Amino acid sequence: MLDSINRDAFTLFNQGGNLIPYEYTGYKDEILASKSTAWLGTILNNSPIFDVKGPDAAKFLTSICVNNFLKMKVGSIRHAVLCNEKGQILTDGVVMMIDKDHFRTYWLSPVIDYYVSITNMNIEGISMTGKEFFLQLAGPKSLEILEQASKSDLHDIKFAKHRMSKIAGVDVRILRLGMAGTLGYEIHGDMEKYDEVYEHIWEIAKEYGAKKLGQVAYTMNHTEAGFPNINMHYPLPWYETPGLSEYLSTRPMEGFFNLNRKLVGSVGDDLEIRFLTPYDVGWEFLIKFDHDFPGKRALEEISKNPTTTMVTLEWNPDDLGEIFASQFRGEDVEPYETMDDRPMDMYYNSGFSMYYHADKVMNGDEMIGISSGRLNSYYYRRMISLGFIKREYAIEGTELTIIWGTPGKPQKSIRVKVVRTPYMDLENNKEIDVESIPRYQG
Repeated sequence: MLDSINRDAFTLFNQGGNLIPYEYTGYKDEILASKSTAWLGTILNNSPIFDVKGPDAAKFLTSICVNNFLKMKVGSIRHAVLCNEKGQILTDGVVMMIDKDHFRTYWLSPVIDYYVSITNMNIEGISMTGKEFFLQLAGPKSLEILEQASKSDLHDIKFAKHRMSKIAGVDVRILRLGMAGTLGYEIHGDMEKYDEVYEHIWEIAKEYGAKKLGQVAYTMNHTEAGFPNINMHYPLPWYETPGLSEYLSTRPMEGFFNLNRKLVGSVGDDLEIRFLTPYDVGWEFLIKFDHDFPGKRALEEISKNPTTTMVTLEWNPDDLGEIFASQFRGEDVEPYETMDDRPMDMYYNSGFSMYYHADKVMNGDEMIGISSGRLNSYYYRRMISLGFIKREYAIEGTELTIIWGTPGKPQKSIRVKVVRTPYMDLENNKEIDVESIPRYQG
């Protein structure tokens, strides 16, 4: 839950008893560390974690996701997407197979909890939230740091794989992930052992010039990586989906992110247009029509003629300058809505509300989609966002406009251009050859 106790110094997240600073050494410093060395984050210690166990576990997950889990193997990781009957994304997250008939899921709750409550399959659902710590270590030096911390060679952990290891004498599970092809790892373990594992890694990470990851820098990563994130780039239709809505009506804290939405940006109060399908975000490759799942019919229909996809949009600096300059034209001139008070359109001091920002994307007088996740990309010195637009305009170099400003207030047309996705194009963003990274020698 958002905590606005001390706005001047920190905006803190209360995550399972861990207070996560708004910033540690400043979001700019933390962002640069992810490009040159590494960052160590505890942001996801608040992750909803839910285990599915039993003879029908793989069958159950397959029945509720667009993916097929029947041939998944122990030691592997898969990106799971759940939709409603309209084909709109209800949630997405990671599924990890940790043993035969035993899967651990992240960020699929409370949707998966609902499906467990109504299934007749031979499974058991167990909430693990708050019982497992969840550390992120990402950047070009992350493997070297982790190998030194574990005193072992971890080169064998391929992308989307995981295995057990030890850090500071504690059993941990190490996962290799990394958005947009960057080098990144997660370290999971018993929450009671969190402090000793974290401190051991941090003491080593400091030697490499790594930084701690604050809340602001964490939210900024996804737009550069071309990876739209639930509750950042778009809301979820939990209370617009029959069955799930009734389930959450008696569990308001579980539905928090989509219970009290505040819709901001030039899209205004249009909620439906903010809900997205896997086709809208470029995830159609995840959909397997070889099994039944909620939303299958709607997605099959969309597949015949998908109209929307995701792009990265680069904003014109001169038009951005006009927004900034308008703040200083005197009290007789109503300025454009400011954007210099936040590097990304995330609203941290929002009390018990979740703010969702979306702007209109235009081709002339025609609205062709929406833009969200506006980001002041400090490393690239560009303003970018993710656009969910008509496919005929999703060509690099296409010039469009974004409408900035809430309806009823001064609005500014900002020129934008369709550019590469992902925007992140560092050398460590290419196909990573981990064999070129020095191995732990003992």
